[in-house]
Amino acid sequence: MSLERELQLELETLERNGLLRRLTQIDERRGPRVRVEGCELLLLCGNDYLGLAGDPRLAQAAAHAAREHGTGSGSSRLISGDCELLRRLERAAAELVELPEALAFGSGYQANVGLLGALAGPEDALLSDELNHASIIDGARLSAARKLIYPHLDLDALERGLIEARTARRRIVVSETLFSMDGDSPDLSRLAELCQRHDAWLVLDEAHALGVLGPHGAGLAAEHGVSGRVAALVGTLGKAFGSSGAFVAGSRVLREFLINRCRSLIFSTAPSPTTAAAATMGIEIALGMDAQRAALLRSADELRHRLREYGFDAPSGQSPIVPLLLGDPAAALRGQRLLWDQGVWVQAIRPPTVPQGTSRLRISLRADLCPADLELAARAFAQLAAQSVERVGG
Repeated sequence: MSLERELQLELETLERNGLLRRLTQIDERRGPRVRVEGCELLLLCGNDYLGLAGDPRLAQAAAHAAREHGTGSGSSRLISGDCELLRRLERAAAELVELPEALAFGSGYQANVGLLGALAGPEDALLSDELNHASIIDGARLSAARKLIYPHLDLDALERGLIEARTARRRIVVSETLFSMDGDSPDLSRLAELCQRHDAWLVLDEAHALGVLGPHGAGLAAEHGVSGRVAALVGTLGKAFGSSGAFVAGSRVLREFLINRCRSLIFSTAPSPTTAAAATMGIEIALGMDAQRAALLRSADELRHRLREYGFDAPSGQSPIVPLLLGDPAAALRGQRLLWDQGVWVQAIRPPTVPQGTSRLRISLRADLCPADLELAARAFAQLAAQSVERVGG
């Protein structure tokens, strides 16, 4: 059978199971409103939590950097791609998360894969929450370390795993601080205490918390006072900070070690001057957005309340991420289409992004939503609830 035929059969299987994915091109973007295929939609499926991706100050910073430094770095940082704009970004990131140093990467995926591959090897044990992001999963796989996957947020199971792995050279515990598909968080104080008691290194991924939670958007590690007890902290710059890329923060020694051992840094072209400048500006602006952060979380609480009134099982939480569990992929796709028809874009999230049987609509709110936007969203979800009842009744 030819390559094309085999791949086509796999695609057909995905489509039958409601798991086929397609790209959706945005034709025009104006804050929380986008135009797609001639339709104006309220965008509630992105991660631009503070609405900074369209902020003209970031665009101006990027344009100035392009004029002064060009649009590309030209090589990896160890060849000739390093520049002062990247170091300025790293200083801003380290100061934000209250750690001595930071190292910039082209993406959060590169950061997690490279970090775990550099820290862990065949003699080590990596203990990972079962719902950690794919970049963490792939980093653990590529590290060749022994993997111990503990049930989501189950720190008793984690402690049993730490005891089981006591003979490993290194024990490395890795967890997101705000889980991107569920909007929930581990008990970070206890997590840090367990790692300290069992002589394990703690790696935290703050991708969805930075800019949104913690003092001045410094994240949940800072909020819970555990920043100084982590071996490494990963943050992304393409969500709340409105640009792209990521960083790993930690000690000066960690930074120097990664420069010498992190393959995704050594063998990747450095982030461009334009993205570095925009990300730095995003961090600087986000530090002063306490009022917007508070309003964002109030909007999320209000939406959760409205969804429960409509009969949805909306989990509690303190984040702009609100999942609506619908079970099977077909139900999630139907919900996405109905909301689209009501002028609201919420993405259906299906396996393998989430476990089997937990397909959902993932709502992610933004700080730049106005009362009319929130009312539009509420009406759309009320219509979804009514249609769901009709379907069950029918």
